[in-house]
Amino acid sequence: MKTIVRPFGGIFPVTLVLFVLIFAPTTSEARKLSFIRDAEIEDTIRQYAAPLFLAAGLEPSAINIYLVNDNTLNAFVAGGQKLFLNTGLLMKSETPGQVIGVIAHETGHIAGGHLSQIRDAMANSSAQSILSIILGGAAIVAGRADVGAAVIGGGQQVGQRAFLQYSRTQEGAADQAAMRILDSTGQSARGMKEFFDVLGDQELLSTSRQDPYFRSHPLTRDRVDAVEAHIKRSIYSDTPPSPRFVEMHKRMRSKLQAFIEPPSYTFKRYKNDDNSLESRYARAIAHYRHSDLEKAIPLIDGLIAEHPQDPYFQELKGQMLRENGQIKESLPYYERAVLLDPGSYLIRRDLARVQIELEDPVLLEAAIVNLNAAVRQDRTDGYTWHQLAIAYGRQEKMGESSLALAEEALINGRLPDASFHAGRAEKMFPTGTREWLQAQDILKAVETAKSK
Repeated sequence: MKTIVRPFGGIFPVTLVLFVLIFAPTTSEARKLSFIRDAEIEDTIRQYAAPLFLAAGLEPSAINIYLVNDNTLNAFVAGGQKLFLNTGLLMKSETPGQVIGVIAHETGHIAGGHLSQIRDAMANSSAQSILSIILGGAAIVAGRADVGAAVIGGGQQVGQRAFLQYSRTQEGAADQAAMRILDSTGQSARGMKEFFDVLGDQELLSTSRQDPYFRSHPLTRDRVDAVEAHIKRSIYSDTPPSPRFVEMHKRMRSKLQAFIEPPSYTFKRYKNDDNSLESRYARAIAHYRHSDLEKAIPLIDGLIAEHPQDPYFQELKGQMLRENGQIKESLPYYERAVLLDPGSYLIRRDLARVQIELEDPVLLEAAIVNLNAAVRQDRTDGYTWHQLAIAYGRQEKMGESSLALAEEALINGRLPDASFHAGRAEKMFPTGTREWLQAQDILKAVETAKSK
């Protein structure tokens, strides 16, 4: 059975939900999980993480970070250099130091090669495959809710703890690595200790109610003592987080809460008399989700007026207008967002979507330029390839359109479709050309996947 799920009423910034996982009936309770994509939140996590990765001798661009839409407290590493963070962890964190402490600890696991057998076994797996395996059961993975869903092979009955249960030795080693990393970046380990305090509260709960992070990362007295001792001797223990990181953390929390929780929760948390940036940001999103643009637009306009160089406020204004049928009016806001942050492939992808939706032949070439820039940054985003196929198709460049459809199908595990479109493209381009070679690569990838 194929199932399509539309989290948040189909609304999320720039950032459509790309993968939806529905657990098989073998679990005690049907649960829904999804990855979320958001240019601002991903940039925030990247800025937190990059110095830590470098200090650990890791290449930041080689580590993929995934945001899992789940309210539980969790973070884990799997499939080689893939870091997963639950939105629950980000929303429950009170300071950037707590998030940075968790990332430093998980970086210690990556650098230490912990769970190496699992890492090696899943090194070439996609993020959604890893998540479905870890969380158990057959999964239904949607490349995008309004494009379609494809059922992937299931039957894995391995639970999360079997994959992610660290030994006390590994946990202690990851802690030691995290503290060295934090010192080398001039940051305090107090956030780690604060996170340990949160985990300590989990001990009082029954196993069924404990967050996954506590179950997979055993907390011991030795670990707590080691961090406390480090805080006493480190010269960086009283170093406060940078004001920029603090602001980014407040914005991240308010944005996640406003998009994930019911608007009524947002209005209770962020009162009308609270004029802080994060409060106005959250209320703008909540009013927008509540289909009340008369209140949402003045709030986002005020933020844009105060911060005209902020790409994410421009992006949100564009989304508000586009999602309410004002596609033409949304275009300049997406264009401005791209000008302010040309390196964000997610924003460029969404600008291209608007350019395609306007059905203006003049804008198609610009859309193709934006989409090609996006796939150069991330070739694993099936939605970008799908949009590229549409744009090329409208230009009657059927060979290029077929290649894009083949790439999308390969990413989403639809091997027969990938083979069909790549084979079609192969016949449209002269032997030896770049496009012909791309078709050959896809066909070889399909054969390799079939042989596994």
